[in-house]
Amino acid sequence: MIETLLIIEDEKLLGTELSRHYRQSGWEVVLANSLEKAGSLLVKQGLEPLLILSDMNLPDGNALDFMEAHKKIASYAEWVFLTGYGSVPDSVRALRLGAYDFLEKPCDLDRLDLIVTSAARSAAIQRRVIEQTKLRHRRYTPDAYVGNSGQARQVRELLTRLTQVPFSALIIGGETGTGKGLAARILHYGGPRAQQPMIEVNCAALPRELLESELFGHEPGAFTGASGRHRGLLEQADGGTLFMDEIGEMPLDLQAKLLKAIEDHKVRRLGGEKEINVDVQIVAASNRDLEKMAQDGGFRADLYHRLSVFRVILPPLRKAVEDLDELVPLFVAEYNAKAGRQVTEIPEAVWQKLKSHQWPGNVRELRNVIERCVLFAEGSTFPGTWLQLSGQEPKPCQDNQGAENTLSLPLDGSMALDDMDKYIIKTALERADNNLTAAARALGATRETLRYRVRKYNLQTVD
Repeated sequence: MIETLLIIEDEKLLGTELSRHYRQSGWEVVLANSLEKAGSLLVKQGLEPLLILSDMNLPDGNALDFMEAHKKIASYAEWVFLTGYGSVPDSVRALRLGAYDFLEKPCDLDRLDLIVTSAARSAAIQRRVIEQTKLRHRRYTPDAYVGNSGQARQVRELLTRLTQVPFSALIIGGETGTGKGLAARILHYGGPRAQQPMIEVNCAALPRELLESELFGHEPGAFTGASGRHRGLLEQADGGTLFMDEIGEMPLDLQAKLLKAIEDHKVRRLGGEKEINVDVQIVAASNRDLEKMAQDGGFRADLYHRLSVFRVILPPLRKAVEDLDELVPLFVAEYNAKAGRQVTEIPEAVWQKLKSHQWPGNVRELRNVIERCVLFAEGSTFPGTWLQLSGQEPKPCQDNQGAENTLSLPLDGSMALDDMDKYIIKTALERADNNLTAAARALGATRETLRYRVRKYNLQTVD
């Protein structure tokens, strides 16, 4: 990829020499002999240079004033200044404005090449970060929360309103797999902090000591093994959002420390002496009822009230079954693209099974089911054979109704093997009045074998 270098230089000989040199180095060079022309290139013609190499003083103004006025337009470009009249105030101002370097003329060309190469590398990294942020901003809009149900529309409307206000803290509730992580990303990338970092932590995945160190950071020697300084997640999220998933699993003493950090906007690293100012938006999520936990003493009431400036409760999929009409085709299209499949037809029988399932794992479970079926598809028809929805017990065949020694099981993949095993044992026990010995005799198994499976599936027996 050929990158663009904008040179702003009114000395014709120097401008021509620099242009020739960097064209030979592989740059696409654009030369402007005035700030007015450079401004026209950036604003009117939409030039997007990776690097701007500029003289400090030009006939129509000061390049530092020009940089201050146009820095947001050339958002990721690095600026390098050349001047024949260097001064300390100018160099300080240049660096304060974010200039990469400030050099006095005449500048050795080899040294300038090193600075240009380093500045270009820095600008390329900044561009990549900005492009990824823009991509996430487009991806995580409130419309990303898909669904036609009344509950889904209410959630979208609330998320839309929340992205327009600078809230300090918020709680997202809902069962596991309902999309709390998605909602958190929508709130961050759709809100005023989108250009700042979003840091995520699962409070249930880390032991207490490690969680404290991760959140607040530590100084060298703060504890055994702390050989270096570590910036905590609250510091890393400064200016942006800290998404704390499963916050209900956080120990009570850490909750007190978190509350103080949120209230004071300051953190102190483990083993540190000074407090560090932080400006963080907290998005907390839990699949547990934090309000009830606060009432029962399992969660600090003061922290709960501080976090619950707003509450977003996501509905379980079983209470919004009509959302399947949008979610299923969306996931099918996603895995078609990932796996190179062309599944376009979903049989009515498949729809019936999908809509009759209780979805204990909610949208996460649905995504996994769709992924499995699409990956195993051999044509354009969605293969119901691989649904394997747990908990859907089969009905006896019509021909065998009333027969005490027969049992019907589906062989279309709609039941997993363990579910079949459990259903057979459960049925045998029911027919034997929960007598383990009689059920084992009917199944042709030993009492020890059957007892093992009864314990495995948590079934009831009388002996």
